[in-house]
Amino acid sequence: MSKEYSKPEDFQHAFHWAETQKDGSVPSFATRPNDPYKYQPGFNNSFESEAIPGTIPRGQNNPRAIRYGLYAEQMTASAFVAPRHLNKKAWLYRSRPAVAHQGFTELPDNKDTESTFLPINPRVHISPTQLAWKPEPIPEGSSVTFVDGLKTVAGSGDPTLREGLATHVYLANASMEKQAFVNSDGDFLIVPQQGALDIQTEFGFMYVQPGEICVIQRGQRFKVNVEGPTRGYILEVWGANFELPELGPLGANGLANARDFLHPVAAFEVTSDDPWEIVYKLGGKFFKSTQNHCPFDVVAWHGNYVPFKYDLTKFVNVGSISVDHIDPSIFCVLTAKSRDPAAPLADFLIFSPRWDVASHTYRPPYYHRNCASELMGLIYGEYGGRSDEFKPGSISFECGYVPHGVAYEEFAAASKQPPPEMQISKGSIAFMFESSRPFTITDWAWNSKQKHEHDPKMWDNLVDNFSKHKIALEYKQNNRK
Repeated sequence: MSKEYSKPEDFQHAFHWAETQKDGSVPSFATRPNDPYKYQPGFNNSFESEAIPGTIPRGQNNPRAIRYGLYAEQMTASAFVAPRHLNKKAWLYRSRPAVAHQGFTELPDNKDTESTFLPINPRVHISPTQLAWKPEPIPEGSSVTFVDGLKTVAGSGDPTLREGLATHVYLANASMEKQAFVNSDGDFLIVPQQGALDIQTEFGFMYVQPGEICVIQRGQRFKVNVEGPTRGYILEVWGANFELPELGPLGANGLANARDFLHPVAAFEVTSDDPWEIVYKLGGKFFKSTQNHCPFDVVAWHGNYVPFKYDLTKFVNVGSISVDHIDPSIFCVLTAKSRDPAAPLADFLIFSPRWDVASHTYRPPYYHRNCASELMGLIYGEYGGRSDEFKPGSISFECGYVPHGVAYEEFAAASKQPPPEMQISKGSIAFMFESSRPFTITDWAWNSKQKHEHDPKMWDNLVDNFSKHKIALEYKQNNRK
């Protein structure tokens, strides 16, 4: 393996994953060198995995007797009669089924999380003002796990309505001990920004670090270990699953390729008389159950409802090779459909290193208004497309139809001379959670000390140059009544 890509931070400077393969001079590898786990590649496939070969029964799913005295348990994530291409399920063969627990207890509300985003909720706020947040400090002095450190920023809808979404940040400094988490509301798309996540799931392990993402679907149990101060972002969707966007005229390849998504392999942990706590999120409320065995005792499994991870440096950017910017849909990694066939519930887009070769074209993001809600974050590096200071861990938010764009100084500089062909966003990955739905902002985010508003004075220098031209004066005179 190339020494140039021996450390995690080396990948932050890669223009694309292809560089790590050194033009075929080193054996091809699919994961970063510090990733300790094995995976299965593909997206939306039907997978199977055995920690002990010969465990999965063939020709049927739940025989009268399963090898090694295991129990069969099915996880069904779609209606039983859903069309085959939409039917989501997994069969798990485990030491003890999940039903062996000791009941549920309601936990105190987490005042920093929210699930109901209708404006009638007094804990959410709506505003057309462009908002931003500096990086939220990671707690010190006391242990805060992934579950403890969930903070909701904004969202739309309600999980009990089975359509909507929420955006969160997580702040953690401690691993979950004898505790698992289940989101019964929706799917989590997790974007680490600082610190790697060592995630144990019922299907096996995933190691997810800044520059990678993972998706853990509704109802799947998982546990998060951290290696120090840890921060990141989460996009949660209700009533839909994440899928790859259609490629249209691009054809068969490009953007996020299915073969680059990685799924865990079976790895079990069997204990007895070992107390565990399972935390459930349901309707935005938190509950717990206890059980005297490890929830990660799955020896083998098969199905298509499986968590996965993806390395963002493998994204295949496409763009204009003549003039003008193409719409940002070309940066879409994953999408979640809504009931409106023309408007997705949520898109996850990234802005990563790529060539910009458009001639006769204004390079910065053009001034625009659109119907989408846009919540942006920065994983690492610098991103020049925002209207103010934007550091890794920051958040920027713009609601639908609010105009946005760069300050006049940047506009003027970019308009003066033809842009050269160049690589942009080098050493940087920014992302956007985009939705067709309007967002409301939570109390936690609204009252955060890190919140600040975009200063509209930055656009005061956008002077009217047109009125200085003779033709404008003539038009004004000729059209007076």
